[in-house]
Amino acid sequence: MIDELTVCRGGCHCGAVRFEIDLPARVQAFHCNCSICRACGFVHVFVARKQFRLLAGADELTEYRFHTRTAKHLFCRICGIKSFYVPRSHPDGFSINLNCLELSERIEVQMGEFDGRHWSRSIAALQSQTDERHPR
Repeated sequence: MIDELTVCRGGCHCGAVRFEIDLPARVQAFHCNCSICRACGFVHVFVARKQFRLLAGADELTEYRFHTRTAKHLFCRICGIKSFYVPRSHPDGFSINLNCLELSERIEVQMGEFDGRHWSRSIAALQSQTDERHPR
């Protein structure tokens, strides 16, 4: 049985960047202890590219890359909020900041932890957890 998906909207603080995503009734979110997630308070919800639609603000996004330069960290150039980005772990999808979502009451969020400080050691477990829920 395929989960029925609910459309949820989100965006940055100033409202210039707006998007919508399709989420199942149960969503797995992850706290990460890597340097950038700790600094900006990002809580990951991974979605496949086909589950994400940018509604406004493409011209307001600015990109930041570091370390392997694989992840595309996207920030609103007006308010500085990173509401979503293309992660190194899921380059064919997006990581959405749970804190930037207007969640439907029908969505149940289950919190998990990801040891981003030890990325290479931890990534296989994260990918197996998220790939089974959100095939690309």
